[in-house]
Amino acid sequence: MTIEIKAPTLPESVPDGTIATWYKKPGESVARDELLLDIETDKVVLEVVAPADGALKEVLKGEGDTIVSNEILAVFEKGEIASATEAPESAEAPAEESSAEVSVDEDKSGVEVLMSPAARKLIEENGLDANSIPSTGKDGRVTKEDVVNFMNRAPEEKVPEVPRSPLPEAAAPSVSNDGSRVEKRVPMSRLRAKVAERLLQATQTTAMLTTFNEVNMQEVMALRDKYKDAFEKQHDGTRLGFMSFFVRASVEALKRFPAVNASMDGNDIIYHGYQDIGVAVSSPRGLVVPVLRDADTLSFADIEKNIRNYGLKARDGKLGIEEMTGGTFTISNGGVFGSLLSTPILNPPQTAILGMHKIQERPMAIDGEVKVAPMMYLALSYDHRMIDGKEAVQFLVTIKELLEDPARIFLEV
Repeated sequence: MTIEIKAPTLPESVPDGTIATWYKKPGESVARDELLLDIETDKVVLEVVAPADGALKEVLKGEGDTIVSNEILAVFEKGEIASATEAPESAEAPAEESSAEVSVDEDKSGVEVLMSPAARKLIEENGLDANSIPSTGKDGRVTKEDVVNFMNRAPEEKVPEVPRSPLPEAAAPSVSNDGSRVEKRVPMSRLRAKVAERLLQATQTTAMLTTFNEVNMQEVMALRDKYKDAFEKQHDGTRLGFMSFFVRASVEALKRFPAVNASMDGNDIIYHGYQDIGVAVSSPRGLVVPVLRDADTLSFADIEKNIRNYGLKARDGKLGIEEMTGGTFTISNGGVFGSLLSTPILNPPQTAILGMHKIQERPMAIDGEVKVAPMMYLALSYDHRMIDGKEAVQFLVTIKELLEDPARIFLEV
């Protein structure tokens, strides 16, 4: 029995996609729900899995081809598959010819570990030991979910929540064995191309201006240190970070300065009666901005949980398009990479974006005395067509005042 493998139905805002990677070849056995291919769109990466046990009979669309909703990508033949454990063993076979579902950790136990391609990719990217990951898949196969669950239970083995983009490394020139310089040319992903297009659009079609200020983080840090253990215990392991303070401070400031929370549509100005805060996240495939819906109704714990989940989804390519559309204001935290000062670029059609930076101890004049204080530079980029300089400065000063006296956030004063 043959089954047509079709592209998923794409949202109206995404006209087409590009086949990024085929994980299986024609004639290769496939287990039910095993990953067949990735489809890359302007916003997210979609996974297509096998509908049943069987084999890939024919591939109709190759890597790099553009596809549309419900287009036939391949022909799948349903049937029983041979267990991977029944495959003949060959100690002399080169690693490149081994099954895509099997990897051997020769440096540790030397025991074959069955895993899906997506799981192996995650394991390699995060430097994990496959032998230590509990498996729940068929025939003891390690699935992608097994890897994600293992990383959640073992934070000490995890990479930073927002990983670096691999693109600079891939494009960097290297030196070959004979001493000659070589270069590597790689195609720009659709997501990276879309980000580049929107950034260029923002700089060319808006009157973007940036105003700066600095905030003393002493009170926020003291409050966090005092309650972080109780907070984590009360909210099932959710950690209290700095982002929740900035989101809540931004919400209060946006209520006082509605123009900063507005967007432009041609010659019209749209004032939003709600605060949907976008949080810029760097993923392996590029910059994404998932949105915290109705941020004014979220508690500190809700904000931290949502941001944590978005970070994991961005890393795994699991963010949905609906999670990244909309947004009335954006916060970008370059401080996690060590940035001391920067000018964030607008996220159209929004009219403003807040940039957070590294907390650094500096000598400050406080109450007539020179004291060392943990200071952070803040940057607010805004569209000067919509927001006056006075309004932008007052908005940023409001955030500064709320953070330097966090009680005002809770009292809304």
